[in-house]
Order: sequence, then structure tokens, then C-alpha cells
Amino acid sequence: MLQSFNQKNQDLIVNVGGKLAHRDEAGVSPFDSVVQGGDAVWEGLRLYEGKIFRLTAHLDRLVSSAKALAFASIPSHDAIRTELRRTLEANKMHDGVHIRLTLTRGVKVTSGMDPRLNTGGPTLIVLAEHKTPVYSKGGLTLVTSSVRRFPPDCLDPKIHHANLIQSILAKIEANVAQVDDALMLDTRGFIAETNATHLFLVERGVVRTSRLVACPEGITREAVLGLCAQNGIASEVTDLSLTELYRADEAFCTGTMGELAAVTRVDGRVIGGGDVGPLTRRLSELYGALVRSEGEPV
Repeated sequence: MLQSFNQKNQDLIVNVGGKLAHRDEAGVSPFDSVVQGGDAVWEGLRLYEGKIFRLTAHLDRLVSSAKALAFASIPSHDAIRTELRRTLEANKMHDGVHIRLTLTRGVKVTSGMDPRLNTGGPTLIVLAEHKTPVYSKGGLTLVTSSVRRFPPDCLDPKIHHANLIQSILAKIEANVAQVDDALMLDTRGFIAETNATHLFLVERGVVRTSRLVACPEGITREAVLGLCAQNGIASEVTDLSLTELYRADEAFCTGTMGELAAVTRVDGRVIGGGDVGPLTRRLSELYGALVRSEGEPV
């Protein structure tokens, strides 16, 4: 799975610290914490017909992560909404848009990792692109990565931070194996998530997903579990081993950038019948209806 350049994004206007500029002119200071050490938190948002799905939940998670990293100041939800609105208006965007929202600790007076060197407050970056869901709906192929996801005693996955080296290393392994993405385990050998998404499997009519031990709190993950509860679909949150995935009737991954996408092959094993399963299709349809009805206008 390799994203391609969308010509609609040729002249994007990017928002960095409240300053709107053409994508070729926008820039982040070399003294910014995100450059110095990946010291930032982020969210992925999706715009549907002028509304952002579960915007408040995303902003709550952004603030939670910034608090965990002890940011000295954090912009209010209203302030962030204002910058989102300015960016979308500048790009005349209404639908089919993915937004990468990044909040860094800010600019340092000199290079170094010490947060006391940050005296200018946080930097908010709003990058909105014309981008439809990036994953193929025909079925994804995964390979298990040698890179393990951290548990809370190493680095709490509830911090949605911008240091994504683990994910990048896992993705490199997937690229070498010529598959779509990498499946990542926790340090105990249970399934955590992929390098970019949460993973669900279906076994005997029960939708199952991993506990939040070594994977972040997922907005789309929570939405899918909610849809199961509202529509009489049995679900379970538990530790899952690779064997349980290999023998599953269906599997799919979830995320804001790709919505729901079936997984049909893992480590050379065909999952279920090797195509998009009925529960995956049903939940995809329910999710599509949900995002169109539950968005927050900006």
C-alpha cells in the first residue's frame, strides 16, 4: 500500500503556528521540539461534508497526551477549532479531506532535549489534504513485525506522541516483505495493532479486538465497538494471539485515515475465505452512515 500524490494538493495552504502559507513556503523552526526530538502530540481527523467526525474526542485525546508530556501550555478546544476552520476555508475544503493535527512543545532557545529550553509555548500545525481512505477495500496483506509495541511500563501507549520510529521500523519490514502493512505484537507475544491501525478479527460471529495494553486509545476502534453494541453484534476486548488471528473467519483494521479495511492474508495464511467477510461489510456500512450523521461542524 503506497499512497500516491493527489494533484488537488498541489497548492495546499498549511497552517503553522497560526500562519497560513503555501505548502512550499510553510516551515517549522529547526529549534522546534518536534525537530529536536519528536517532542509533539498529534491527531488524525477526517472531514465529511463540512463536519469532522468526533472532533471533541480527538481534541480530548490531544490534550490528554499533551498533559502526559507536561506541556507548559495547551491551546483550548475553541482555539484549535478556529485554526482548523481557517485552514479549511483557505483551502476551500468540504469533503474527502484528512487532517493531520500536530501540537509540538514549541521552539527552544537553543538545541537540547530539556523542556526548560522551551520559552515560546506550543506550536500548532494544521495540515489538511484532499485524501480519500487510503486502504484498499479488496483486502490487505500483513506480515508480523519483529518490532514490539511498548507496554505502559516502557512507554504508555495512551500518549499519542509524534515519535513514530517503532511504526516506521515495522513498516520497513512490511515494505521489504512486499505486503501492505506490519502486524505488531506486545512484549508478551499478543497482538497489539498494525504499524498504523487497530486490528479486529471475527470468530464464530464474535467481533474481537485487543485490550489497550500496547496500543493507543482509538477513536475509530471505539466507534466500531459502539456500533456492535447498538446493532446486536457480539464483541469482545481481550488478549489475542497470532493463532487466533490465523484461524479467524474474518479480520479487518480500523483508523481515521483508512476507515475500515478487510485483512485477508497474514504471514502467508489466508484469513477465512480470503475475501471481505459479511460482518466486515456490515460494520463498514454502519460506520459510513455513522460518520455522515455524527460529525461536528467547524
